[in-house]
Amino acid sequence: MWARAVVSACGRPSDLTVLTLAAGLLAGCGGLADPSARQQTAQQIAAPARMAPVTIPGPLPLQAYLRQQDPAQPLTVYIEGDGLAWLSRTRPSSDPTPRNPLGLRLAALDPSANVGWLARPCMYGGRAACADDSLWTEARFSETAVQATMRGLDALARPGQKIHLVGYSGGGAIAALVAARRSDVASLRTVAGNLDTATQTAIHKVDPLTGSLNPADSAAYLVNIPQVHFSGDRDKVVPFTVPTMFMMKRRQEWVCSRLVMVPEADHENGWVEAWPRLVRQSCP
Repeated sequence: MWARAVVSACGRPSDLTVLTLAAGLLAGCGGLADPSARQQTAQQIAAPARMAPVTIPGPLPLQAYLRQQDPAQPLTVYIEGDGLAWLSRTRPSSDPTPRNPLGLRLAALDPSANVGWLARPCMYGGRAACADDSLWTEARFSETAVQATMRGLDALARPGQKIHLVGYSGGGAIAALVAARRSDVASLRTVAGNLDTATQTAIHKVDPLTGSLNPADSAAYLVNIPQVHFSGDRDKVVPFTVPTMFMMKRRQEWVCSRLVMVPEADHENGWVEAWPRLVRQSCP
């Protein structure tokens, strides 16, 4: 049964995105947290879940957390959302590290024996790690970003270990692009994942993502991967049209795919409460 579904952030942020960001900065956060505070937030989320910090070196170093209890079982890896990419419609952030890493919060709730989490390139480093802010704005879904994530997965997984991918928001786009290139992905799940960037930017009437890849263009390489795409019924940042258009690309060919609408969830709120139930859902 097909259900309605939703997706992630746009090119340049919409007016709604800017208003949401401004509200978040003013409410309960005491302003924009400095990088050390955002790093501490990640540590405080991961530690109770027994996920140890991992730094993956390379041209674009990646921050990760990992719990490997039984290497004979698959590894579930969560890919973080876009983070604090923009401060306004025209002003990029100097550091995309998320104030509230929702992808990490979901990973910490996963009861699987083996759970990993990957930050996106330039997070937890900002311009000290990436001189080019296009890597977290227009080119955040570029081949460079995809290859960095591929390298991160290689570092976290044991040889021969299958991988279940979970991507939140823009991390859903990266998860789909990565899954299209790998032979070890056992399943794909997205939470408000941006699965068709062309549709997304057209709906919000914002600039196209120059330098980024569109996951919908890789749909043909994903038809044999079981997948579930979750969206919140109150999510106004990412309309359900986006994953729907992605699924329609290969409607008659998917081996197993589901779109699931989650009640009482918007783009950021409601997922932590729902995830203990949703994490058990698979396809079929």
